[in-house]
Amino acid sequence: MKTPAIRALALALACLPFAAAADTVTVVTSFPKEITTAYKKAYEAKYPQDKVEILNKNTAAGIAYVREQAAGARPEVFWASAPDAFEVLSGSKLLAKIGPGNPAIPAKVGNYPVNDPEGYYRGQALAGYGLMWNTRYVKANNLPEPKEWADLVKPVYFGHLAISSPSRSGTTHLTVETILQGEGWTKGWEQLLAICGNSAAITERSFGVPDGVNNGQFGIGLVIDFFGLAAKNSGMPVEFVYPSVTAIVPANIALIDGAKAKDAGMRFIEFTLSEEGQMLLLDPKISRLPVLPSVYAKAPAGYPNPFGGQIQAKVNFDSNLSESRYYVVVSLFDQQVTFRHKELVAAMKAIYDAQKRLGGRKSAQLDEARSLVLTPVVDEKQAADPKLLALFKAKKTDAEASKAKAKVEEEWAAKAKANYARAVELANSAK
Repeated sequence: MKTPAIRALALALACLPFAAAADTVTVVTSFPKEITTAYKKAYEAKYPQDKVEILNKNTAAGIAYVREQAAGARPEVFWASAPDAFEVLSGSKLLAKIGPGNPAIPAKVGNYPVNDPEGYYRGQALAGYGLMWNTRYVKANNLPEPKEWADLVKPVYFGHLAISSPSRSGTTHLTVETILQGEGWTKGWEQLLAICGNSAAITERSFGVPDGVNNGQFGIGLVIDFFGLAAKNSGMPVEFVYPSVTAIVPANIALIDGAKAKDAGMRFIEFTLSEEGQMLLLDPKISRLPVLPSVYAKAPAGYPNPFGGQIQAKVNFDSNLSESRYYVVVSLFDQQVTFRHKELVAAMKAIYDAQKRLGGRKSAQLDEARSLVLTPVVDEKQAADPKLLALFKAKKTDAEASKAKAKVEEEWAAKAKANYARAVELANSAK
């Protein structure tokens, strides 16, 4: 039986205004704080009953994090630039179907679908890949301004470049894939290995490249467009260019299946695709390409417009191909470049020294040295082998597969190390 005091308390509580319980929207993203802070502030102002929690992780770590969470306890939103990451998540049944969304957003940019045809994720912004450089650095070091990826293989750029590791950066993986798809596997790797051999550093995170270019640590960096555009539009002494061999693809957003606050997660997604949310992309500190065409009418003069033909992207990016060989490509890059960068740089220097010493004379030894350095240790046929692809896609809990994968990677690393060492010997003795 309730006492008079308890009844009085219950009555008093019943008369209080109803306060809805706040929902927390947890967003897993690789985007820099300039973007995430702007969206968090604007969304919380519009929906004060919700709170936004940002979990900043590189793309691979973000995928792993979502996979590790139990259904009912997962974060709400996955937001990143790498379309193949969303294919990995949807293939693992970790995304909820959300449909196409805003009808004012075109179905395609060029030949590439803006939204997932199956309805599991949407394009929230567009992204291209290119080159940014520090104008003061380039002038001080008497370097030509680059226009194409192919420019960066030249000896004049030795020690002046920077790129991040695709295993740590989803945007760098897309840059690597764009080059591989645009140039073909063999020529693409030849170009990438030469560029990396000319690089002063392989950074652990994608923002390490633009930060280094902005402060003059590096002269030129391979970056996703918004790093270069945001720096330029914020007054940094940098320029940015889209090479002809580039692609324009969506940066996507998705609702994670088994999220704790599904409705709040959808509110956040819809907000990012509204005109209000799309306008945030034009902030000079963000400088991303909206997927809503009408927003470009309010953009500053000269702002790149992928719907207006201002960006000529020659690569019809195949996200299925990219997703199928994702783990092979990132591992191969690590074994030949990231973990062997010192040896790769030494081999390139030996080749350049030999070229200078020979004064343009042909040398079979030098040709062999170049071939050893610039040839991937895995050819295109091997990279497409279903057994190899399955091995690298296997879960970490599969002990047998993990052991077999480690053995393959050790073989790649050993071959790369031997090739670079032999290249140095050949270059030094070239006649």
